Amino acid sequence: MPGKVQSALLSLINTWLALTGLRSRQVVSRDEWVAQRKDLLAKEKEVLRASDAFHAQMRDFPMVSLDKSYTFEGLSGKVSLLDLFDGRKQLIVYHLMMAPDWEEACSSCSFVVDHIPDLSHLRYRNTSFVAVSRAPLAKIEAFKKRMGWTFPWVSSFGSDFNYEFHVTQDEDAALVEYNYKDKATLEKEGKSYSTKGEQPGLSIFYREDGDIFHTYSCYARGLEVLLGTYKLLDLTPLGRQEEGTGPKMSWRYHDKYDEE
Repeated sequence: MPGKVQSALLSLINTWLALTGLRSRQVVSRDEWVAQRKDLLAKEKEVLRASDAFHAQMRDFPMVSLDKSYTFEGLSGKVSLLDLFDGRKQLIVYHLMMAPDWEEACSSCSFVVDHIPDLSHLRYRNTSFVAVSRAPLAKIEAFKKRMGWTFPWVSSFGSDFNYEFHVTQDEDAALVEYNYKDKATLEKEGKSYSTKGEQPGLSIFYREDGDIFHTYSCYARGLEVLLGTYKLLDLTPLGRQEEGTGPKMSWRYHDKYDEE
């Protein structure tokens, strides 16, 4: 198609799409698309290099020695934090929101842990994974069976663990802090919802023989590192289809998507 004719046709298509509200993205020729894609690729490479540098810094980040024991309840009975390593050097803990009086875990946390991979890949690299919640083990096991999850999941009921890692907020148990901000700061930022009750988080621990060290914890959007669904949707025209990037959609339990 001659260049002028093609340009005129694309202009008409884009004008019609804009008027009808069917599409906000421009329709361009293949050559123009490739040129813009090369520009975008250069930016992608910048992001990847920055990510590599960030994770290199994380590997050199200082750690804190834990001198307190924590007790959990698992299928084999009472277990310690050291037991959760299962003989490996590293332990990833997902703080899964499920309070003692809940029958279901938080729907957003459930969405997150739906993305937990085959743990053999982590275990091969000397790393264990476990989810921790304050709900009693019987409730955990019932919901785990419903969801079809196979990862280890223990109860921290009766332990200080959740409070001291700031994923259960209760001023009678510990200072309120979430994502490294105190209660006053959270309230000032309009995040009062983070100052009470259960909150999500991810914590990393490392061990040398019987000594355990806390190396990292993240909260809020820091947890997106687990969300492969988001990473795929970010590549699509409609994006995540949530507030800020499109129509707001809620998380659902994966066995509830067919329900209206």
